This record gives sequence, C-alpha cells and structure tokens, in this order.
Amino acid sequence: MGKKLRCFRIDFDNPQAIYFPGQPVNGKVIVDLESETKVNDIKLRFLGEAYVYVDIAVGNQRRKCESEEEYFDNTFSVIAMDLGDRDEYILKPGLHTFPFSFVLPLEIPSSLEGEHGHVRYIAKGTIDRSWSFNDHTKRAFTVIGLLDLNKLPLADREAGNSVETNVCCLCCKSGPIEATLRLNRIGYVPGESVFFDAYIVNKSSRVCGVRARLYMVSTFMAGDLVDKTYDILNTLPYRDVPPGEDDVWTGDRFIIPPVPPSFLPCCSNIKVEYYILLMISPSGPSLPIGVKVDIIIGTIPLQSAVQRYQQMLSAIPSAPSKVATLEPSYNEYIKGSTNIRTGEDGRHTQGQLDFTPSYTYYNWSQPSTQSQE
Repeated sequence: MGKKLRCFRIDFDNPQAIYFPGQPVNGKVIVDLESETKVNDIKLRFLGEAYVYVDIAVGNQRRKCESEEEYFDNTFSVIAMDLGDRDEYILKPGLHTFPFSFVLPLEIPSSLEGEHGHVRYIAKGTIDRSWSFNDHTKRAFTVIGLLDLNKLPLADREAGNSVETNVCCLCCKSGPIEATLRLNRIGYVPGESVFFDAYIVNKSSRVCGVRARLYMVSTFMAGDLVDKTYDILNTLPYRDVPPGEDDVWTGDRFIIPPVPPSFLPCCSNIKVEYYILLMISPSGPSLPIGVKVDIIIGTIPLQSAVQRYQQMLSAIPSAPSKVATLEPSYNEYIKGSTNIRTGEDGRHTQGQLDFTPSYTYYNWSQPSTQSQE
C-alpha cells in the first residue's frame, strides 16, 4: 500500500455480497488518503470466470491441463463517472467514495470453490499512478444461479435402489446380503430434510455394520482430462445387523447443508452431483457394499413439499390464524473459505482475499408467518 493511502476497499450495497444472474451489483469504492495525491485513474474491473486445473496419472506419466470459461470481463473508471473524464486527478486528503453499478449477465453459473477449480466472481479496483506502483484492492462476491425444482419432472418422484451380493473369503462362500435404499422423492433444497428407509437382509455368517452418507461429487474437465472429488457432507451411523437377521432402518434423516445447486447450469467444465449412499460393511476381510440413490439439490423448493409443510403446521393449534411461508436465508458454504489471491496479485494488492461463497438455505423449522386477515 502506498504511503499516502490509508484505505482502499470495495463495499457492496448488499452486506452479504450475494447476487442473482441479471441483478445489478451496486456499491462504492472507498479511498482514504493521508495527503494530497495525484492519480491517473481509479478503475474497477468485474470478472466472472470458471477455471479448472487437472493433474492426473495416466499410465506411468502425469498429464496436466487447464481450462477456462469467461462469463464477463468489464473494466470502467469510477473516478471519471464521478469527477468527469480527465488526464489526471488531484485528490485531497481524507475519505473519497466513488459509487458504481454493474449488471450481471443472465446466463451465468453459481459460485463454486472446489479442489481442482472454481467458478468465481470478483471486483478488483486499481489506483493508476504515473510515478509509483499501482495499488489494487480485490473482493469476491457470490452468484446464486436459480434451479427451480418445480421445472424438473423427476424431482417429485420416488427413488430407490437395491443390491444383493455374496461375501467371499478365499475358497469360503457365505450367504447373500441384500440391501435396499428408498427415498420418497429426488428433489430437495438446502435446509430440507431427506428422510429415507433402508432394508438389510443378512443371510451371511458375518456381522454387518451399517451407515449412510450424503455425498457431493464435483467433476472437473480440462481438455480430454477429467478428475472428480467426492466430499462426504454428512454420515449417519446405524446399529450392526447380526448374521442371519434382517433389519429396517427408518426415521432418520439428512439435512441438506448450504451447497451449490446440482449440475451447475451454464458451466461447461465443472459439474456437481449429489447422492445418498447406504453402506454395508461385513466383518472380516471383505469390501463394503454400497447402495446409491441420486438426489437433486435446487434453489427453489417443490411446491408440493411446501404445501405438505404448510398443512402439517396448520394442524398445530398454537397459531391457527397464520399461514407459514418459506423465505430463504443465505448461509456460508459448508466447506469453508478459500484464499482468492492469484499470481497477478502482488504485495500492492489488498482487500478481502479470503472468500466463502453463500447459498440459499431454507429453515423449515422456523418459518415466517403472514396473517390471513
């Protein structure tokens, strides 16, 4: 930071810095100077892009490839918008604010910070000076692309899967193990509960451990290379099933955490998927048995689910004159923050360089209420 510069930052009018495609991003560039300063320009750059870096082993070699997808890259002068277009500007000591507004394109994907890539949206300010290093400030913001579950025919359908296998150990063969996992529907939103039923028939001679997991799978594509990450978002344990017995696991649930929507629409080099996995782990030397059921996570809940929820609440006599409405909040990504500093950000770059995207989250246990009167 230059000696004359006390503060250089970007403030968004939305305190959470969360926006939707097609919305304006409004705010101010703040410059606080210790003394009179001559500048050529104060510019603001808005950049939205997807970046992927894949490094995998192929045979005895390692192959590396990058891919980029740009959604917008716009730079404009905030000082010229405020003080007019000049060759140079002399700024007095003290605080200066320069308002800005940038309208996001309609067809852009949700923000995502992943292990091998990201979809990232940033605003970067630059103070351009002739006889000194330029100063920079940088801040990321969240974009949430809409995924309306009501427009997906599969979202309200039941789903299930079954697996039957025999557990073997060298020349010894045990009886079969059968496992079934069923969900009452496929589509959910963050904050919603996923109830499931699991059926385990253990005809083997082994004790079977049982648990269920909620997975997020991110697929990163660069050229002809593909890499995937499997993130366990939650795990639910269950009791063991003894040899020769069966069991029914019901009543437990997963609550969908704040995560990006399925598929990551409008992005061609990163895809996101979710599934529930029922895992059966026989004792002794054997591989676990997995029963997988895919789910879809959207940003707008199924109307049928909202109606069932409202009917359930209306049966509670505590507030008969109220009707429950579901309003989304926005919670930070369950996987935490990422440092957004890149190779082009030197020691003269300041700002909020640790970034955690936020996503739609519906608190089904604490609805807002509107009077019917």
